[in-house]
Formats: sequence, C-alpha cells, structure tokens
Amino acid sequence: MFKKTSNYTQGREPELLVGLDLGTSKVTVVVAERETDGDEAQIIGVGQAPSNGIRKGLIVNLDQAVRSVRQAVSDAQNMVGQDIRDVTVAFGGGEVTSIRSKGMVALGRSPRSVARLDIERVIDAAQANVVVPMNQSILHTIPVEYSLDGNIGIDDPLGMNAMRLDIDVQSIIVPTATIQNVLNCVTRAGLDVNSLVIKPLVSALGVLSPEDALAGAVVLDIGGGTTGVAVFADGRPKHLALLPIGGDHITNDLATVLKLPLNKAEEIKRTISLRSDFEEGDAMNFEHHGREYSIEKTDLHDIVGCRLAELCDELIRPQIKTAKITMLPGGVLLTGGVAKTDGIEDFFLEKLNLPARSALPLDANRMPPNRNTQEFSSAAGIIKYILERERDPFRYLDNPSVIKGGDKARPVQPVQEPFYPGTQPQKGSDGQGFDLFGAVRKIFKDIF
Repeated sequence: MFKKTSNYTQGREPELLVGLDLGTSKVTVVVAERETDGDEAQIIGVGQAPSNGIRKGLIVNLDQAVRSVRQAVSDAQNMVGQDIRDVTVAFGGGEVTSIRSKGMVALGRSPRSVARLDIERVIDAAQANVVVPMNQSILHTIPVEYSLDGNIGIDDPLGMNAMRLDIDVQSIIVPTATIQNVLNCVTRAGLDVNSLVIKPLVSALGVLSPEDALAGAVVLDIGGGTTGVAVFADGRPKHLALLPIGGDHITNDLATVLKLPLNKAEEIKRTISLRSDFEEGDAMNFEHHGREYSIEKTDLHDIVGCRLAELCDELIRPQIKTAKITMLPGGVLLTGGVAKTDGIEDFFLEKLNLPARSALPLDANRMPPNRNTQEFSSAAGIIKYILERERDPFRYLDNPSVIKGGDKARPVQPVQEPFYPGTQPQKGSDGQGFDLFGAVRKIFKDIF
C-alpha cells in the first residue's frame, strides 16, 4: 500500500503521492496532492532533469543517474514547497517478458461467496505454473480475467457466489540486475521506494480513458530509447511489452546518413513531417559549423519512415497479435516524445490498419504548462497506478521481495514466535527469544 510522504494531522494536511519516472531522455518527478478523506488526487507539480547515465532505459552510469534523480527531485520540491521522500518508481529497459498462466481453486460442493483468501489462493495456483529463470524476477502479477463456474468475463469475483474460481494472470518478468540497479539508484538519491512499476503500464494508464480501456485499445509509448506496448481490453491490460527501439535510433539514422553530429540530427528530427504531400524539390536548408546543407524532405521522410516501419512491422504487430484481442475499436494511442512528429497518426494508421491518434495525458489540463505533453504521459500514469492499487489491491500485484534489493534494503521484520494461551515466551539474558535448538546443542557439547 502506498505510504504517506509526510506526517500530517488528520483533516488538516493533505497527503502527497509521488511518482518517479526514469526515462532515457529525462527523469521526471510528479507530485499529486490528495485530501485525507478523498479518493482523487490533484497533480500540483512536475519536476524534471536531463537523464544522464541512462541509455535505452538501462542505468549505465550509476553516479550520473543518481545526480539526475536528485536534480529532478529538487526541481519538484521547489515547485511544491515540500520535501519528497517516498516514491513509486516507473522504469523501462532490458528484457521484459510477459507470461500468461491459469489457476483454479474449488470453493466447495455448494455455492458460497468468494472471499479475499480465495482470490489469493487462485493467484498462487496460477503463479505456481510460471517458471522464472534464476537471473530474473517477477515484477508484477496482473489478473487478466476471472471466471466463476466456467462463466468468463468476471471483473471482480469478491463476494460473488460459485463453487469454482478460475483466473488468467499475466506475469511480468524482468532481469533481477535491472531491478537492483534501479533500487540502488533511487535509494542512493536519498529516497525510499514504495513500489516499482514497468513503464508501458503507467504510460497506458496516463492516456487511456475508461471507455477505450473497456472497448479495447493499444497504447504505444515511443520514448527516447525504448517503445512500450500495452494492449487493453475489458478494462484490463491483456499484454505488456517493452521494445528496444525508440527516438534515439531515428536520431542515429539521421546522423549516420546525413553525416551530422547527434545534437544537430536531434534538432532536425523534431522538425520532420511524415506526410507525403511534398512538392518536387522541397528541401530543408540549414547551416552547421559554417557549412551549408540542403536535404530534400522526401529523403528525410524516407529515413524516419524506414525506422518506424521496421518498428511497426517487426516488433509492434507481433506484440498486438500475442494479446489475442480480435477487436480494438479504441485504436492506437501514440504517446512519448516521438508521438509529436507531424503526420505520425496517418503513418501508423497505414502500417497497423487501426485508427491512430496522438494522446496527451488525461490530466494534461491540470499539469504545469510545458510539462503536460506526450513526454509526460508515463509520469502522470504513475499517480493513476497508485490510486487504482489502493481501490483494488488485487488489480496490480507487486512482488514484495524485489523491493528488498538495493544498497539501502529495508530491514526484514523478525519472525514472530507462535504464542499459545497461558504461556509466555522464555527470554534469554539478552532479552531475545529463547533459543531452544542452541540450548540442546550446548547440552550435547557439554556431555560429549
């Protein structure tokens, strides 16, 4: 459960919800405020800093990444005027695997209402069928669909009557080293990690309306180093994936073909249009380091189009097919920095044969100016993620053991000894619980 970021008196001070988005291009800290008796939160500040030490979503220089996090936190604190301590962290990078599995539990010979313990049991049964490699960990377990006595499409079985409960879950598996590096970075920056979340999920939550999520839609978050894919239907994520291609690859293509430095190629990329209504001979003219350049717009269109076509044909389309959703009337929602490219909606419509539109965060009108565009969708989605988990603890299940990694691991609570009425646990001289097995070993040592 999300922890409060500051001590407050009931009914006097609001609660802060804080999200930290570790991106390839920038690090973002989003702060929302909620009244103590309310269910909704209002975004009051968005801090950011250039993302140094992170490449293709992976931390490649820990010290630089820590500095970037500290700068983003400082920016957010200056905006909201309060200290930030506890955060929910969104990250992307490395190999992400999505595995579906099923579980079933019997409720009895006659129908009875489903209890929370039954939901926990059926989730455990489904997880028992998932094989996780030694160097990887389950980050999320997401219920995709419940069924009661064979009746599918149950959104929330709690309190409903049946004799059998079935579940289809999606397990998100991430390299353990990636998780530990994220934890090390955030804790070294002086923050406490409440929860970790994969970026494709929060990007989708940041832009998807309840209607689109229910009808069926695909969210593509095309960032600097990666592209997140989230397929939603019936209000739930059916498939999540993280692809190793993003806007930086387009920048590299332009720099290589045009023989330009990366910073100039990045500047040109932001002005390119994917529309094909150029007149013959249309060119982009510019000067760089005393040299005149003239590049036909059709050539620029082809360079960018080839990379995006590869992304659609070889990576995105197979991920959509994996979700096995036949109808997606909500179409494709494009977000992330690359989604601002002129003409990108028509390009994806042609490639994926689905209606496409560039999507701003749902809370864009309540976010600070210039920090409410497509690049901030995942940051805004972290707040939605926190709120949805509070409303339904079984909607997005974390693996609590992964938070114990990192340099500032949280202390493990001591195991409580069983207590039997009418007895008191014996104490040793140090005040700790009596060590029965240690005493037996000492007796045998003294005898022999």
